[in-house]
Amino acid sequence: QAQLVESGGGSVQAGGSLKLACKYSPLVYRYNYCMGWFRQAPGKEREGVAARDSGLRWTYYTDSVKGRFTLSQDDVQNTLYLYMDSLKPEDSGMYYCAAVNGGCDGRYSFSPEAWGQGTQVTVSS
Repeated sequence: QAQLVESGGGSVQAGGSLKLACKYSPLVYRYNYCMGWFRQAPGKEREGVAARDSGLRWTYYTDSVKGRFTLSQDDVQNTLYLYMDSLKPEDSGMYYCAAVNGGCDGRYSFSPEAWGQGTQVTVSS
């Protein structure tokens, strides 16, 4: 059974908004863990976007999305959301939910132990 299952994504014009969701297994991620989103554009390396440290309750963002993206968690629904506003064409790519037990070590680009299957985000100019 998949530990991380993404949904959401799609195609929008620049300036638009999208919401990504990542449903996770509470049996695997229960107390101290790091969970977040990475993205990969064609021809580019995968990069960290945002991550939340469940123990410290801190959220980290890469500079390019600060003020535009918001990470939010619903502990009842066991779902991590990434709200993306003011989207730009350079935000396009495959977005992956990722997680690791243990903290984020103070960074959004952590080293995951599990990945979701990915969901496509396309922003047109």
